[in-house]
Amino acid sequence: MKPGLERVFRLLDRLGSPQEHECLVVHIAGTNGKGTVASVVASMFQAAGKRTGLYTSPHLISFRERIRVDGQMISGDDVASLVSLMKEGIEQEQATFFEATTALAFEYFRRQQVEVMVLETGMGGRLDATNVTRPRYVVIPSISRDHTRWLGDTIQGIAAEKAAVIKPGTEVYTAVEDSEALGPIMKRTDETGAVLHQLCDEVSIELEGHSLGSLQFTLTTPGRVYHSLVAPLTGLFHISNLALAVLVAEHAGLTDTEIREGLRLMRRTGYRARLEVISRDPCTIVLDVSHNAAGIERSIDALLEVCSSTGNRCVVLGLADDKDATGIAGHLARFADEVLTVNLPVERSMDAERLAEACRSHGIAASGRTSVCEALDEARGKAGPGGIVLVTGSFYLAGEVVRIDMPGGAP
Repeated sequence: MKPGLERVFRLLDRLGSPQEHECLVVHIAGTNGKGTVASVVASMFQAAGKRTGLYTSPHLISFRERIRVDGQMISGDDVASLVSLMKEGIEQEQATFFEATTALAFEYFRRQQVEVMVLETGMGGRLDATNVTRPRYVVIPSISRDHTRWLGDTIQGIAAEKAAVIKPGTEVYTAVEDSEALGPIMKRTDETGAVLHQLCDEVSIELEGHSLGSLQFTLTTPGRVYHSLVAPLTGLFHISNLALAVLVAEHAGLTDTEIREGLRLMRRTGYRARLEVISRDPCTIVLDVSHNAAGIERSIDALLEVCSSTGNRCVVLGLADDKDATGIAGHLARFADEVLTVNLPVERSMDAERLAEACRSHGIAASGRTSVCEALDEARGKAGPGGIVLVTGSFYLAGEVVRIDMPGGAP
């Protein structure tokens, strides 16, 4: 990881600056909710018949998941061809993996003649490789402490890093309300002459119903009233993310029908593992990629809101070594009867036993397991019929679980 934009700009220059391909750019920054907003926005533009490129990270199983056009992953042949084209430049510039992937995505989108590019920042914003475009829209769903090694340990500093994706003329949409986080966003919009839209000032929301895998609500915006919007998601916290996406789509001229269709079919963009039910028999297994304390807190709140099960609750948890294990364990203590911890299949994994100790410090029965498959099998047994297993903490962990052939798989 080498923060900075010099290498990616030089790499893009070698390709003829594909990031300047003329199209509408939607740039998503922030802490939690980026992937949700990106997927919903892309789905809405697809429903409107716009050729839409979507760039997200990380992936669960295949690298190809990161780069999509109209919901279809980039082909293996296209990846191979573009890597071959870029190989010399990547080596000479000593580009990072993310820089090379971002440049590859821009070139692919240009070749595909996309009309809309939806870009999710990888980390931060100011020095993130995606910060080489002039977006029409910037969306910042939330700001909280994450990646503090690189972004700093203050909310103001983190917010300033993420707000740096705002450019002159940008329409900025945010659900951030905390003054510490909102201050740097407002400062950046003032400096650039961008227009700031705060969700709390622009919409009203009426919840109609929610359950495991479904949200229904009425949304009133400055332009319309959307009665009975339906999204295939779990958790009331998603509503703010969905509302931000609706505001962007409405401002861009999409119709009520196109917005509804985009919400209904958002999973065609590859959206997965955000409190996703992957099995219901003999127990419910929920897959989640929350990986910081704020995200885990929201996930636990969401499950407690909709979980009517009287069975046992077990968590399978894996974290990267830069995460707040103690803070995360504190939130899990409200939900879990037992936690099984695992090592992630990456170098920067937190040791499973260290993670178990953090859980035990909050009074949770916790112990480490040698493999994800072993932990999942044991968790299923501990939950038993009518129980629930939450698998959370990392995209890497979610990817390992998706690879496992699940009995009783949910549709």
